[in-house]
Amino acid sequence: MVDLAYAAGQMPNGGGSSSVMTQLIFFAAIFAIFYFLLVRPQQKQRKEREALLTTVKKGDRVVTTSGLHGTVVGLSDNTVTLKVTDQVRLDFDRSAIGRIVPAGGEKEPAS
Repeated sequence: MVDLAYAAGQMPNGGGSSSVMTQLIFFAAIFAIFYFLLVRPQQKQRKEREALLTTVKKGDRVVTTSGLHGTVVGLSDNTVTLKVTDQVRLDFDRSAIGRIVPAGGEKEPAS
């Protein structure tokens, strides 16, 4: 019975503050891991995407995010006009561009 009373008593010299500090360090470490594994890569991808969209120019062959292939014939701040065939021109948001096709064309996947 004495053991229970002693265990329920307060720790000498304010020993409870070290557990609070340990918890703060633990949460700071979790936040740092979260930041470096999730936030930083997303920021890097967003910057790369913005750089891609600013380098689009007339004559570039592009593929939209929906898979439409075309050639850029017109540009404005927010829209891109793609020539799909001789008589078909379509307007898209600039953000709909998924990638720019290299000048050599697309390579066929190896089978």
